[in-house]
Amino acid sequence: MIETAQAFGIDIGGSGIKAAPVDLEKGQFAEPRYKILTPENSTPKALAEVVKEQIKHFEVPEGAPIGIAFPAPVKPGKPIDFIANLDQSWVGVDPTQVFSEACGKPVVVVNDADAAGLAEQQFGAAKGQDGLVIATTLGTGIGTALIYNGVLIPNTELGHIELRKGKGDAEKYASSGVRDKQSLGYKKWAKRLTKYYSLLELYFSPELFVVGGGVSRMSEKFLPYVDVQTPMVPATLRNEAGIIGAAYYATTKLL
Repeated sequence: MIETAQAFGIDIGGSGIKAAPVDLEKGQFAEPRYKILTPENSTPKALAEVVKEQIKHFEVPEGAPIGIAFPAPVKPGKPIDFIANLDQSWVGVDPTQVFSEACGKPVVVVNDADAAGLAEQQFGAAKGQDGLVIATTLGTGIGTALIYNGVLIPNTELGHIELRKGKGDAEKYASSGVRDKQSLGYKKWAKRLTKYYSLLELYFSPELFVVGGGVSRMSEKFLPYVDVQTPMVPATLRNEAGIIGAAYYATTKLL
């Protein structure tokens, strides 16, 4: 790991596991990321082997903070009690223990959407924003992070909020994954997103929505058609946010 990196971040997703050393002075990768496809059987043992390989690939030195963005609510010292997009064998397992033992060194695990939100608050679209920021990641599911005056409110999981008028779980109605699966046009998808963000607006009265995930690189195709009163901006770190946020979060817990 090169000298300009202060920490190492890993972002575990349903389709890929991405890692990179992070320069926290600039809020960017210190070296190009290394991606490994998520194993079809995404068990604790299988993912631990991938994480171990990524740390070995970058020759992460002893003492360097290692943060892992994980797609589930994460409570320090406690097992996972809910997971949507990885193998259900994770339920009842402490991910911090699994990854620390596999790597032979301490790691810090944080919810993936929280990691992305922290990255945007520290280095990206929400930098300097007071009040409540709701950062969302639109991907296979919908991840959310609530940050109030720079302080993270963890594990909100508002992608699973129940929409009104029988629309059910928001993630199963308005995620980017659903858009792909149902071949929805961007304007039609924006109508679904309006239902979702309108509900968040009603319940939380945020100062700003930050919209991330891979689809944010095409934000001009759908954000102008999302009809809410709260200012809404695309994430600037996009798919790099999880890695950068995990690395940053690790420094707040280990240093």
